[in-house]
Amino acid sequence: MRALTVFLSTLLLVTTAPAPAGAASRPAAAVPDVVYHRAGFSSGTAEGTTAGDGLSFGSAAGTVSHTDALGTKTWEYARWTAPERDIGFPATELIASWTADVPPGSWMQVELRGRNAEGLTTWYSLGRWAYAEGDILRTSVPGQSDADAAVNVDTLAAAAGKPLSAYQLRLTLYRTPGSSVTPRVRTAGVMGSRVPERKKVPVSPGGAAWGVELTVPRRSQNVHAGHYPEWDGGGQAWCSPTSTTMVLGHWDRWPSAEETAWVDPSDPNPEVDHAARHTYDHAYEGAGNWPFNIAYAGRYGMDGFVTRLRSLTELELLIKAGIPVVTSQSFKKGELPGAGYGTDGHLMTVVGFTADGDVIANDPASPSNDAVRRVYPRADFENVWLRSGGVVYVIHPPGHALPATTPGLPANW
Repeated sequence: MRALTVFLSTLLLVTTAPAPAGAASRPAAAVPDVVYHRAGFSSGTAEGTTAGDGLSFGSAAGTVSHTDALGTKTWEYARWTAPERDIGFPATELIASWTADVPPGSWMQVELRGRNAEGLTTWYSLGRWAYAEGDILRTSVPGQSDADAAVNVDTLAAAAGKPLSAYQLRLTLYRTPGSSVTPRVRTAGVMGSRVPERKKVPVSPGGAAWGVELTVPRRSQNVHAGHYPEWDGGGQAWCSPTSTTMVLGHWDRWPSAEETAWVDPSDPNPEVDHAARHTYDHAYEGAGNWPFNIAYAGRYGMDGFVTRLRSLTELELLIKAGIPVVTSQSFKKGELPGAGYGTDGHLMTVVGFTADGDVIANDPASPSNDAVRRVYPRADFENVWLRSGGVVYVIHPPGHALPATTPGLPANW
């Protein structure tokens, strides 16, 4: 489950939502609310990195000492700093996401800094990532807060009255000194947003994917209740890795039997336990770090990113293109008919739409795998999801094309 403090950060933002089809054009004073930018590694400042098929460790730019619960170690590093990029509107949040090949003996750090009316902020860490265990603890970095911004787990939130007009992304690759290990970032991007505080969101028009249901494996987090409590208390908190696992299964890109051999043989779906272990954020103490789930999917050759969608109309474009979408939402019991529960933050996988436009979701908060498929009323689902910020994981194979984004609005994928 997603922590309430992170959910609340999405409700402190201000913007204007796009009008539904058939309504009058948005007023001139309205501004875009979300944009997603992919990083281009051929420009920017390279310190030992090489750009080509992604961004790779070429030569050491220096060494650093890093200390965590595993001890103090020395690492050599290479670093790349992107050019400053305009957001196009005054943003209140930034989220970076990435996919990378980070073999044992290496890790990476993702940082952002923004520009506000007073100038550039300091650099903030948006995560220290390693797939393997034993080199560093995979973690977000708590305690980052100043007069300009604060980091809420995986989200850089601008201070009140200090929106961000631009940002820079910095990626640092680390490896054991003198080794030939070559960490490589395959993709990286940043989503900037300004989301309204809304108690009620009107239902959007649709039709592009009505009657389309993708074949996505069904996995319940609840059948893992009590499993491996060292990772956020067990399966009852594993909505995010369970949802990510379902999407990976759709593309036949999840862990092998050999990779999951450490899981108790009685476990019904060891791939879920595997995802929880390898998305676990040791500072957040949970498996719900949004970019960490994207990075985990990247371990299996997938492309992916975190963004926000403006409507179910946009989400339908992805379903029509054959791409299941993981959504993040919070709601009270009774606000989402058919759910039977309330939550401070929960992830589920949208797999299609009924012929009438209602949402078909694989909801991991179900008593069994067979019970995972749910149909949620379109208006109710859209209301709780967009009111919560409209965050999604978009995960797809590199060769599977994304659809065109909404015409006339900044591209959010």
